[in-house]
Amino acid sequence: MGRRRQGNYDDPPRFHKKGKVWYHVSGTLPWLWTKLSSDRAEALWLWAPREGVREDDSTKLLSVVARRDVRDVYPAKSVQTRLDNDKELANLLKVFAHIPIDAIAPMHICEYMDMRGQVAKVRANREKALFSHLFNKAREWGYTATQNPCQGVKGFKETGRSRYITDVEFDQVKAQAHFTVVDAMDLALLTGQRPADVLKLKRTDIRDGALWIVQNKTGARLGIEITGELASTITRINERPRRAISAYLIQDENGQPLTQCALRSRFDKARTLAKVNFQFRDIRAKAATDTGDLAHSQKLLAHRNRDMTEHYVRSRVGERVKPLR
Repeated sequence: MGRRRQGNYDDPPRFHKKGKVWYHVSGTLPWLWTKLSSDRAEALWLWAPREGVREDDSTKLLSVVARRDVRDVYPAKSVQTRLDNDKELANLLKVFAHIPIDAIAPMHICEYMDMRGQVAKVRANREKALFSHLFNKAREWGYTATQNPCQGVKGFKETGRSRYITDVEFDQVKAQAHFTVVDAMDLALLTGQRPADVLKLKRTDIRDGALWIVQNKTGARLGIEITGELASTITRINERPRRAISAYLIQDENGQPLTQCALRSRFDKARTLAKVNFQFRDIRAKAATDTGDLAHSQKLLAHRNRDMTEHYVRSRVGERVKPLR
């Protein structure tokens, strides 16, 4: 017969806490302690199948599903997606963390959207999308069999960016920017790639006369021929004197690769000094627009279809039409 509990009297049999972690303890000698989790709800969910009993409803919480998603699904996501999801999840858990999954209905999602929409409509849409993903995972993992409460709940209408950067504005910012930002801006314009994809470019990506890129967002692979201004830019970057050299193309004088935070900080400083208002990500749209050839733009940006490229370009410069007469 085991010892009488000294605390946690509401815990089920063979479910014990040691320090900050809950364990499942075997019912026969020698005692086998199996680590479950430092979160009681998740620990209960893991304890249930070991005892052959149906888990308590208190374990079917969004917080439990979220922790499992972070553990099992997050690693496959890009760094930026994980950073965005962290912010979105923090807001969702403030409201839904301790509510049983089966108790969440479409009306609750509507109320959440109304509340968040008063502050940030776009963020509300992203948070709703993350909630829908988590609920679908909860169905896959057996936490619930109910319908996803996000179905039929409309999000807020979003308008895409329409900012076009002129050559003068681009040069004004470059004139005020740190050389690492100048390098990043030139590579972003000449390759048409997203900021994160530009920053991860390495010297080993240069082979067979092309700069080879695997896009973080889509996984698309493309090789951009190193000719013209792109060749001159890469030569300038490689010939710049440094105390040390790293594997990355975008690096400071000490050989340290430029981080996204550093790029944003330095770019914002240059933009303020130049008194020009555009975002670094708008450079990708400028690249697509300035080719003057939709087929070229589609390949450069690795868009799956021409319609996407047409919309991307038209929203920046408008559609050119003939007059009546």
